[in-house]
This record gives sequence, structure tokens and C-alpha cells, in this order.
Amino acid sequence: MTKTSFPVGLEMIADNYDVILCDVWGVIHNGQHAFSQACEALVRFREMGGAVVLITNAPVPKSQVIRYFDPLGIPPEAFDDCVSSGDATRRILSERRHETFWKLGADGGWEHDQFLYEGLDLQFAGPDSSDTILCIGLEDQIHDEPEAYRDRLAQAADRGMTMICANPDKQVRIGDALHWCAGALAAIFEEESGKVTYPGKPYDGIYDLALAKLSELGVQTGDDRILCIGDSPATDMRGAMNRGYHGLYVGTGLSQHGLDFASEVNALLSTYQTTARWAMPGLVW
Repeated sequence: MTKTSFPVGLEMIADNYDVILCDVWGVIHNGQHAFSQACEALVRFREMGGAVVLITNAPVPKSQVIRYFDPLGIPPEAFDDCVSSGDATRRILSERRHETFWKLGADGGWEHDQFLYEGLDLQFAGPDSSDTILCIGLEDQIHDEPEAYRDRLAQAADRGMTMICANPDKQVRIGDALHWCAGALAAIFEEESGKVTYPGKPYDGIYDLALAKLSELGVQTGDDRILCIGDSPATDMRGAMNRGYHGLYVGTGLSQHGLDFASEVNALLSTYQTTARWAMPGLVW
């Protein structure tokens, strides 16, 4: 098991890496404003010659992810490119246009469902006459609870439907509040014996897409020269571990760290049965 070390800033370890794959929500912004020190750290890494690809489980294409960066205060100098679970999902959907989809989610709010399938000419229907659930999120992103969907998801599983989960995250932090995401519904579907495809972290599709973007940038490097930064043990750190990359856990997301940050991080990683090479309370240079 990898032992976690606790550098005071990214500068202490930056020379070990050519590439950073950095999470977005909870690391460089909280949905309301940018974390300026985190953005500065990424800018500094790029100034040293490193490449940064932002990698997010947002269930929308890259264009919709980055359109909020300027209003939030995220400088374009902080990254070379961005890939999303939405991008990886669109790849899968484009190969399955012959299927009929039950779209589970909302057309409003921060997830903006329509951008996920815009231009793909997909066929949609209700749960009784569809082949596959396209799970983008809860229908009411503010007020709904995942458990309220169990009966419908159980019936879909009994009918042999499968699910594409466009956002494997179970929750996202917006400001100081946590909101449920598509991953919470996918977990219930699996509990009811349903089969789920996850294009996003910690699964391979989104990492393969990130490597393709790096190749387009002319960046080639070894797995041990790639650093994954994120605030989720279940997605960011497990994804890094599965791929053989190094992980830097930052405690600005779902975990509320206390006075003994190191002990809390070690306990958290143990709970999720994953590892992180490094950990910081927040991303700083």
C-alpha cells in the first residue's frame, strides 16, 4: 500500500511530473468562485514546461464546462485542455444511436442535459419502451433524493434495461452545500442488479480521452510522470491508482478535514480502499 506524504505545496513535487490531470469541481472552483491559489499552482506548473489537462465528471461537453471559467475567475493560463465525462459519454452514445434512450435528468440547472446529446440524433422514449437509461442526474437537482427513484430503477433493471451514467460522482459541492449527482442513481440501479456503463472517472474512457488530448499537444510521457489531482477518493484517487498514475488528494471537497489532516486523510483513503501518493488541505504552489 502506498504511503501518503504531505507536501506543503505543489512546488515541492512538481519536478517529478510532466503532466497533471486535474479535477475541476472542488479543486479549482466550488461552483461559485475560483480557488485562486489552486489556479496559480497550475499556472506555475505550466510555466515550468508541464502540461495540464482538466478532467471532470461533469455530464456536459468541454465547451459547457469551460464557459463558466471566466465568470468564476479561472484564468486560461491554468490549463492546456479539458476533457469531461460528457465528452466520453458522447463517444459512447455516437456508437449506440440504434438504441432508444430513457433520459433521466433535467434540462435546466448546472448539468444542462441537452448539450450532452445535442447533434447526435438520438431516439428518446419513456421507461417502458426504451433500451437504455441515459442517466444525467436527478430530475429536480435541488430537492430530490436518490432513494425516491428506487422503484422506477428496480423496474427498469427487471426489464433488462442497462444504464449509461454520464456523471459517476454521487455528490457535488456547490458553495457550502452538497447536491446529489447521477452516480447516486447508478449506485441504486446496481443494487437492483442493473448493469451500468461509466464513461467518467475512475473508469478508463475519460483517461484515454485525456491521453488523446495530450498526444494532440505533442506530449508523450510515462505513467509515473503523470499526477492526478482531485478531491474524491472514490473517483480521482481510485482512477489514478487503477491507471498506475500518482495521486494528489486535496481536502477541499467532500471530506471535512479536522486538526489532524494526515490522520483523517489516511482514514478516508482506507475507507475507500484506495491510495494517494500525496495530500494537501488545498492545492497551492
